[in-house]
Amino acid sequence: MYRAPFPAQLSVFDRRVIDNNATDVRVYQVWKGSNKFFLGGRVIFGPDVRSIFLTISLIVIPVLLFCAFVSRRIIYAFDKHLGKLIIFILILLTVYDLILLLLTSGRDPGIIPRNSHPPELEEDGSTMSTDWLGSQSSAGVPNLPPTKDVVVNGVIVKVKYCQTCMLYRPPRCSHCSICNNCVERFDHHCPWVGQCIGKRNYRFFFMFVSSTTILCLYVFVFSWVTIKKIMAEYDCNLWSAFLKSPVSGILILYTFMTAWFVGGLTVFHLYLICTNQTTYENFRYRYDSKRNPYNRGCVHNVCEVFLSKIPKSKSNFREMVQVDSSSLFGSTMSLARPMSPNIGKKSFDIETGKRQAVVAEDFEDIHSQIDSVGGLERCGTQPRHIIQCENSNWEISPDISVMSAEFAMEQGFKDREKVCKKGH
Repeated sequence: MYRAPFPAQLSVFDRRVIDNNATDVRVYQVWKGSNKFFLGGRVIFGPDVRSIFLTISLIVIPVLLFCAFVSRRIIYAFDKHLGKLIIFILILLTVYDLILLLLTSGRDPGIIPRNSHPPELEEDGSTMSTDWLGSQSSAGVPNLPPTKDVVVNGVIVKVKYCQTCMLYRPPRCSHCSICNNCVERFDHHCPWVGQCIGKRNYRFFFMFVSSTTILCLYVFVFSWVTIKKIMAEYDCNLWSAFLKSPVSGILILYTFMTAWFVGGLTVFHLYLICTNQTTYENFRYRYDSKRNPYNRGCVHNVCEVFLSKIPKSKSNFREMVQVDSSSLFGSTMSLARPMSPNIGKKSFDIETGKRQAVVAEDFEDIHSQIDSVGGLERCGTQPRHIIQCENSNWEISPDISVMSAEFAMEQGFKDREKVCKKGH
């Protein structure tokens, strides 16, 4: 996936030189998506991971204010043990909510690994569009179709080809433009958790949203209870009670507004779960006027989300892979020396960030040019750099010099020059 195989025409020496140029790294260190990794690739976040700190503060700060200014009145208003139990349940709800937030944000949402090359047309049994087949017969040069038809529960569903990941997305999969990954059962990219919501973390996302709703309602209710106790104790109106406990008033206003937001989100996702839809499908396809091929009934849909086994990640981010060191430092080398027009074999596509592997013909061309240097055979298409030595006269074209640097062969030429100087 990360390294092209050696062509058969390379000699043993050339293979050893290229192999010595390889570096062992972990998958997350050469990951082409926009994700942020921590703890050596054990935790994966989206590129907007900083937003999680804002979310945590919006949860923790109101709870701290409640514990600092409202909890005393709650303990005195109720039985001592009951008041402490109310505060203990609040702390448990907060910790539970934060754990769900981290489980949602810090795990692989269902990323589908990229292909190292485009797929073949015959790789699966899906059907091609007849319009596309007709256009290809007239064009002469076949290209991959933009969509393919697959059958899901008796309904034909079109799957799209992803130019970035070089694969046909499975049904319900979509490419997240923020994380730059194809995500299985893509729901949406949530800025509040800084992560895509997909097949592997949707369950935790819903539990996080619903538990946040419960937490808001819990603080809202007991803040109102505090205000009511103050009104009864001091025999005052509502405004005077707010003045005696301003933090309770602030928490009532804050939790009321927040509960409308997260509560509405909870109800909306309950509807999506019962009808087996994703947010992306609901806004894009609108199954109201046509059959939803994934809807198997309310009970089965709920069991699919909450009781089915979460699939393992398709990517082992800590796996060791070999990559060419030139691919890691190629951009620095290209800035350090001018490239010949004929060295267009390796390129970096700025739009997609895809590294194009050197094909077998390029290795053959490199090999033949190196052999021509060893046999003192010359081609007059490029100006030469001449290395003078009493025993020989070597002429090296700029193309060969750059290619030898790419494959760590400059050292070999320097060694030959040292031998010539010693002979002299």
